Amino acid sequence: MNKLEKIKGLTGVLFLFVLAFLAGRFLAKAMDTRSTMAPAVLPAEGNWGLSFQEDGKPPVANATYEELAKYDAFYAENTQDKVLYLTFDCGYENGNTPAILDALKKHNVKATFFVVGNYLETSPDLVKRMLAEGHIVGNHSYHHPDMSRMDKDAFAKELGDLEALYEQTTGQPMMKFYRPPQGKYSENNLQIAKDLGYKTFFWSLAYVDWDQDKQPTHEEAFDKLLKRVHPGAIVLLHNTSKTNGEILDELLTKWEGMGYSFRALTELPGVGNS
Repeated sequence: MNKLEKIKGLTGVLFLFVLAFLAGRFLAKAMDTRSTMAPAVLPAEGNWGLSFQEDGKPPVANATYEELAKYDAFYAENTQDKVLYLTFDCGYENGNTPAILDALKKHNVKATFFVVGNYLETSPDLVKRMLAEGHIVGNHSYHHPDMSRMDKDAFAKELGDLEALYEQTTGQPMMKFYRPPQGKYSENNLQIAKDLGYKTFFWSLAYVDWDQDKQPTHEEAFDKLLKRVHPGAIVLLHNTSKTNGEILDELLTKWEGMGYSFRALTELPGVGNS
């Protein structure tokens, strides 16, 4: 073999070595990328949270639309359209729900009421009125516990017991819409809810309205609910709030004056009837 052939041979070996090295680096990079794309634990599991960073804009939430969609879960509509979805959590009845229903009827707004066992036991006539006026009644669990660490059997019993009482009370099956009690959640219970046929609903707009002994003034309520309202919001209010009962008619009028319209949760893209 002459000198020129030796050089060519060495060059070929070097070229193959470089190709093998680059191929190895590419494969390792691909493996790294694949591992980072694996399903991740949702951020801040335990308590649903929102960070309002700009008035009139959607807040930054614990999870993205896409992360929640894997579990048939929602917290708002990803849209620029001025639409709102009104929801109420109903732990018990203290006299404010009739005024809330009156305001909704006046404005022809269809809301969703997430009820617990105590509410169905003590206020069946109001639940029947909700249905008669075109509202949705959803499942907020029977006893309102922290369901985020429950196994599937305990989780299913909490929802199933409320379903049974609802059907016994109203004569019809309960729509499979679920709101986690206390806003507590985990990947596991979101998956359990999905396996049970439920859609899970968080929220993108709420304020401190649940303590009947420390009710916000009308001005404080309007300050939060008008500044923070945003396109596609799922609004969480509590039926136990005296303030809500007093301001809802005016609040709906103000939101309408800002160009907002209202839809039922069944109209939220990706939801439909359950």
